[in-house]
Amino acid sequence: MSTAKSSSKFSGVIVLALCLAGSGQALAGALPETENGRYALSPTGDGVLRLDTRTGAISTCNNSGAGWACYAVPDERAAMDTEIGRLQADIVRLQAESERLKAELASREPAVPGKIEEPLPKSDSLKPAEPKVAEGGRKIEIPLPSDRDMDRMMSFLESAWRRLIEMANRVQRDVNGKI
Repeated sequence: MSTAKSSSKFSGVIVLALCLAGSGQALAGALPETENGRYALSPTGDGVLRLDTRTGAISTCNNSGAGWACYAVPDERAAMDTEIGRLQADIVRLQAESERLKAELASREPAVPGKIEEPLPKSDSLKPAEPKVAEGGRKIEIPLPSDRDMDRMMSFLESAWRRLIEMANRVQRDVNGKI
C-alpha cells in the first residue's frame, strides 16, 4: 500500500507538472507585447512612456481610477514632414514661375533705347550734400529768415492757436448744453 501511495503521489506530481507546463505555454502565448520586445517602457512621474519598436509610435500610459489607459503622443515629426513637403512644392512652383518670367523678360524688346546694362552708382542720401558751386567758384548759400520774418511767423502761429482754442471751447459748450 505504501507503494500505491507513493506511486499515486508520483503520478499526481507528474500530472501537476504537466498541467503547469501546459499552462505555462498557454500563458506564454498570452503574454503581453512587452515580453516579445515590441514595446519599450520608460517610467515617468505620473505613469509610463511606451515606445512601439515596430512603428515608432509613442504613447503615454497612466493609471486612472478606472485602470490603465494609453494615449498616443502627437507626432510632431509627421507635421514637420508635411510642412517641409509643402514648402518644397512651393519652391519648385516658384522656380518654374521664375524661369517663365525670365524667359518672358528676355523675349521683350528693350523699352528704353540706349539703356545701359550696368547699374548706376548709388549715392548716400544721409550724407550732407555739398553746396553747389556757381560759375566763378562761389558757393551758393541759403539765407536764414530775418527777425521780421520770424515775428510774422510767430504772430501767425499765435493767431492760429487762439482760433483753435476758441473752437474747442465752443464745441465743449455745445456738448455740455446738450447733455
